[in-house]
Amino acid sequence: MAQPQPRPGVMDIPLYIGGESKIKGVSRVIKLSSNEAALGPSPKAVAAYTDVQGVLSRYPVGDYPPLREAIGEVHGLDPARVICGCGSDEILNLVCRAYAGPGDEVIHTTHAFAIYEIYARSVGATPIAVAEKGITTDVDAILAAVTPNTKIVFLANPNNPTGTYIPKAELTRLRAGLREDIVLVVDGAYAEFCTAADYDSGLDLARETTNTVATRTFSKIYGIAALRVGWGTAAASIIGALERLRAPFNVSIPAQMAATAAVLDQEHIKKAQAHNTKWMGVAVQRLRGLGLTLRGNQANFVLPEFPASGPKTAAACDAFLRTKGIIVRRVDGYGLPNALRMSIGNDEETTALLDAVEAFMRQP
Repeated sequence: MAQPQPRPGVMDIPLYIGGESKIKGVSRVIKLSSNEAALGPSPKAVAAYTDVQGVLSRYPVGDYPPLREAIGEVHGLDPARVICGCGSDEILNLVCRAYAGPGDEVIHTTHAFAIYEIYARSVGATPIAVAEKGITTDVDAILAAVTPNTKIVFLANPNNPTGTYIPKAELTRLRAGLREDIVLVVDGAYAEFCTAADYDSGLDLARETTNTVATRTFSKIYGIAALRVGWGTAAASIIGALERLRAPFNVSIPAQMAATAAVLDQEHIKKAQAHNTKWMGVAVQRLRGLGLTLRGNQANFVLPEFPASGPKTAAACDAFLRTKGIIVRRVDGYGLPNALRMSIGNDEETTALLDAVEAFMRQP
């Protein structure tokens, strides 16, 4: 019998697979596979979420003024030039829907966040993966890959899953080297964790240019991943285009209220940053002390690289960690089969992870 058929190209879109959270037969799992907040959400965000249970029968205000105003206050932005979404993923999707289509090209780097390719393909555009240099974005390679068909360049800075970044000078050079009609999207999902003195999140470019979008998420350092909230900022012309494609009521009332309280509680964010900086230093020192290579340390995860063969491979380490109830992220799908992405957890979780990796590496 005849069946409905999806339009051409839909079944070629790769499925996005999130970090695992369960191990069969293990009741207490240490989940370090999704880069979730080690300290959890701000208590003020939890209280704000709880306080709105009496209005669950009401639709949210579609343009979420208190949340946009709070974001503007904290980041020095015009609230009218802020758009919120169901995670920053939705903002990335809206950019593709607004600015790319069949025959167009969307550039990203080889080891970039998998969702860029997925969203490019979803609008019929062609994703172009550009080689990196030392698993770090290569600005010259991106500029060389630009063609008359290029419409969007996605840049995760810091990048997931590598934890590497490009400094402000390179980010500025990238924007200057792109045609004015190309949208540069600077995905700053891990911006709050970056401690490098020469880092720039792209907010200045989004403020000062008419062709740059900077995005952020509440799923990482803010610790409300379950509520799915993200935001982006850009020129009024871009925000106007994205708003016309945004689904109505895309951010629920509980999510809006929790996110507003979370962004205003910068003391909690400072604690989370201090925790991450402390344990990042410990993790890098211990893992390198075991002979493992680590090249990026500017997010809330590490990416140790293991031998390609023999008893100490990434796959073998992953299997060993699972026997200890610890789940990390295999990154074979990102073209990094010899590495494991390991989130920085709380004190107990990170200690258990590092002890287990050491036990694995010191086995005969």
